[in-house]
Parts: sequence; C-alpha cells; structure tokens
Amino acid sequence: MLVTLPNLITLARLCAVPATIWLILHHRLDLAFYVFIGAGISDGVDGWLARVTNTRSALGAMLDPVADKALLVSVYVTLAAIGELPDWLAMLVVFRDLLIVGGVLVLWVLGQPPRIRPLLVSKLNTCLQIALAALALLLAGFGLVAEGLLTALIWAVALTTLASGIAYVVSAVHWTQHPGRRP
Repeated sequence: MLVTLPNLITLARLCAVPATIWLILHHRLDLAFYVFIGAGISDGVDGWLARVTNTRSALGAMLDPVADKALLVSVYVTLAAIGELPDWLAMLVVFRDLLIVGGVLVLWVLGQPPRIRPLLVSKLNTCLQIALAALALLLAGFGLVAEGLLTALIWAVALTTLASGIAYVVSAVHWTQHPGRRP
C-alpha cells in the first residue's frame, strides 16, 4: 500500500525542506530550528509507526532516506550560504553524499548493484551532522554563544564525513573484487 500514515509523515518531512531553506534564507533561524527538530521527531515517529502498524513499504524505505538527506544537505548548504557554517564543510558533506550515490549508480549500471548497508562510522556521522545542524540553528536563531562546542562539532563532522566516505569507497572496492563476501 502506497498511502500509509508513515509514508504521509515522511512526505511531510520532505515538504519541510523548502520551508526550512526559505526560513534560513530569511534569517528566521529560530523557526527553522523548530522545523528541523520537528522533522527529526517525525523521522522517529514514521519509522516507529511503520513497525508497530506493520505498514512498512518499499516506497517508505526509499522515501525516508531521501527525505533525511534532502533536509540535512539543504540545511548545510543554506547555513553555509548565510555564513553560519563553513562553506568547505557543506561542500564536504555534499561531496560525500554524491560520491556514495554516484558510486551506487555506477555499480548498478555496470551490473553489480551493491548491497547497501549503513556502516557504523556513517551512523555516527549522521548523528553528528544532525547535532551540528541543530546546534547551528539554535545558536544563530536564538542569539546564543557556544563557540567551542560549535567548533568541536564542525571538526567532528568533518572527520567522520571523511572517514565515512573513505569507508564506503573501500567497502565498494572490496565488494566489487569479492561480490560473494561481506566487507
């Protein structure tokens, strides 16, 4: 079934992306913070609902990570555009995601579709990316200062983004050389 409550929640999260970008560009980072937190909560709720009501679907499995990545990447790019996050960090985050998606597409076209498994370093990276985006929106939106924490999170995100990107490349290379074995 395509139209399920979890899928509608995921679709609403995807629709929150342009609203969040607009709020950030219009320097309403306080409201963007609330939308971002609401989107994060909805991510947990839709997954929980899908499990509890046994309404998991192929559409939901595809839409959920798209909505998550669309929101995170757009927030990073927009916060960098207004000077709240370093532009090099936004470029690194976007490049890593393009590298992963591009690699999957290339392998698919070559007839070697990889098994996609989130790596532990990638899960850590996602958590840190979410924390940094929320912190940047919170600090800038409410005029708060935590420069040391912000700087530490920026570098943690940069390091885990690099580590995650490298780990996915190594995993893909290993998988293409040994398709039957897990990396």
